[in-house]
Amino acid sequence: MTTILGLTFLVTMALGMPIAFAMVVAGLVAVWMKGLPALVVMQNLFSGLDSFPLLAIPFFILAAELMSGGALTDVLLKFAARLVGARRGGLGHANILTLTFFSGISGSALADAAGPGSMMIKMMKKAGYADSYAAALTACTAIVGPIIPPSIIMIVYALTDNSVTMTGLFLAGVIPGLIIALALAIVNHFVSVSRGYRSPPEMIETTPILTLFVRAFPALMLPVIILGGIHFGVFTPTEASAAAVLYAVIVGKFVYGTLQMQMLPAILYRTALMSASILFIVATSAVFAWVLTVGQIPQQVAGWIAAMELSSFTLLLAINILLLLVGIFIEPLPGVMIMVPILAPLADGAGLDPLHFAIVVIVNLTLGMVTPPVGGLLFVTSVVSGVRMGPMMKEAKPMLIALLIVLLMLTYLPQLSIWLPNTLGYPN
Repeated sequence: MTTILGLTFLVTMALGMPIAFAMVVAGLVAVWMKGLPALVVMQNLFSGLDSFPLLAIPFFILAAELMSGGALTDVLLKFAARLVGARRGGLGHANILTLTFFSGISGSALADAAGPGSMMIKMMKKAGYADSYAAALTACTAIVGPIIPPSIIMIVYALTDNSVTMTGLFLAGVIPGLIIALALAIVNHFVSVSRGYRSPPEMIETTPILTLFVRAFPALMLPVIILGGIHFGVFTPTEASAAAVLYAVIVGKFVYGTLQMQMLPAILYRTALMSASILFIVATSAVFAWVLTVGQIPQQVAGWIAAMELSSFTLLLAINILLLLVGIFIEPLPGVMIMVPILAPLADGAGLDPLHFAIVVIVNLTLGMVTPPVGGLLFVTSVVSGVRMGPMMKEAKPMLIALLIVLLMLTYLPQLSIWLPNTLGYPN
């Protein structure tokens, strides 16, 4: 059954079928060959979505869309440019800082690259940065989106692995996300120094920094309200997503005054489209995971690796290599749904901290978004920037090396992930 599942999945993927359809077709073929009723597939499709915490996904997406409609991108961009724009490579640093700010609102790497990322690419081009370098920096920085909370991938991970909580995962992602941003800023500094990238005087923001901070403050407060409200028991993570929508409406309409009623249909349409795409992947992944479970694949893999008696160090290295390979071909969301049920028991058996292991998995799979041939972030950034994939990948090489170094740090220094949640009383 599992052999049929795997072969069908690989064949349909090779034929170019979208991964969500590939998973459900593979599940249907495996169930049919096993002689089980097709109704089992439909039951798992619905059961995969029958979860209250999943409501957080459309709410967080809607909050990000509302904030964007309320001039959030422009506000954060000006504030970031004022902070670092006058430095060598200042617009590159502003790009990193803007996307890091925005990651605390959107929870989506693709949204970050297509929205504020596209604006920063245009500004960097105008300032004399190479087109391919601006695009590569944007694509690599956008991976911070799913790591700094709120994060759609973390919501799905928490539903897939009961040993971690959504709140614990949100907190565990803060420091790793900031380290990734810092690593890319270091790369940008050295590249800018070697190439002489500097913002022209006319592009340096002259508005007082305090004025820009006051204007950006309401937008910057959204992730603080989400995490603070959850930590102090004001609302659950799912309720926090609804509170984020209310806050986004108030800020966009009454603080910035740019969110208009006529904008709502387009905002709701984009939210529905993105939510439906994500939730359909969640539903089809549930079918795929059910067939794996029935075929006892997680148990077989766990037994096979346990028999090898690997040390924790070697096990983590092997898992990193596996996930990096998987991430090349599979997007992070289905990657979590497929791989976590198989790998989480191994990590638990090796005595690894569940939160630490979760961050390792999420960062690994997210890195796949900037590695070909699938590389969703590469394609989105290529489209919005007009830069071909080849030159972009050439510029991305030092950034990818920096990201791999960060991955190794996160893998073998678990305190980078678990210190903040443990300090605030979230052991998992």
